[in-house]
Amino acid sequence: MRAIRRILVAVKDPGARTLPAVAKAVQLARALSAELELFHAIDSPYYIDMLGMTADRARGMECDERGEYLQRLERIAARARLHARKVTVAVEWDYPVYEAIVRRAVKIGADLVVAECHAGRRTAPGLLRLADWELLRLSPVPVLLVKRTRPYHHPTLVMALDPSHAFAKPAKLDAEIVQVGSAVSAGLRGKLHAVHAFATVTAGMAGPAAATGSRVYEAAAASARADLDRALRSTDIAPACRHLVAGDPTTSVRDTARRLGADIVVAGAVSRSGLKRAFIGNTAERLLDCLSCDLLIVKPEGFSNSVPRSARGARLVAVEPLG
Repeated sequence: MRAIRRILVAVKDPGARTLPAVAKAVQLARALSAELELFHAIDSPYYIDMLGMTADRARGMECDERGEYLQRLERIAARARLHARKVTVAVEWDYPVYEAIVRRAVKIGADLVVAECHAGRRTAPGLLRLADWELLRLSPVPVLLVKRTRPYHHPTLVMALDPSHAFAKPAKLDAEIVQVGSAVSAGLRGKLHAVHAFATVTAGMAGPAAATGSRVYEAAAASARADLDRALRSTDIAPACRHLVAGDPTTSVRDTARRLGADIVVAGAVSRSGLKRAFIGNTAERLLDCLSCDLLIVKPEGFSNSVPRSARGARLVAVEPLG
């Protein structure tokens, strides 16, 4: 992955009293000497009276509404410019919002997307098409999902690594996670940890089987430790900050993040579909619910972007006259 030089922050509501995603994006932009763009997608339907609305008038109203959002973003940008070297704003009529964000990120060559995380639990997120879940799934650009409102102050980052490449995960994904995690940690002057969860087969064993199981466990742990050290060979992370945990990846990452008081968990995501997704699941998606801290999602190099490049424009809905 290249260095983070351009950050796109998706502003869900430019009129909100607090904007934690913007505040943290500004911190990152300043720490990494990156440019920042504040972006808002207008995805609400535009209702048109079939008898009384001309095409020119409809375009004029779209332009007026876009201008109002631009003014709101400019007010936010004016404050952000006190801390970041370059801040621009953009508003597009486009939908759905997660596709609009991906399109904009690709268009401006963003190296990182920052967005607020959807509040509450995600029951069937794929059916509800929640923006953060879809961003995680579709974005070829790393995405920082902000869950906490308080700003970063020498944050603790935990990188969730899988150097054993379970379920055919790309071998270079860990390298991407390490590169992004290291850059963010260094920029924010934080503390960097790494965690690797490995599978065990010793539960419920007793007697002679337990002794055999103990040897199997020790061998698995030694192999996992070697894999983790190899994944971190380009870093100076101390042994005390390299955490090896036996068990389910989601639970292990969650528990380690809680124990360390993590501010950001950095994890990789591979977009899957169909029965493969249902059978294997996706650790990054499950972490959305179980983590209380921010989540930085990284995709493997060469991730295929399936989002169409062309913006959809305003979603026009014709209203039939009554009677």
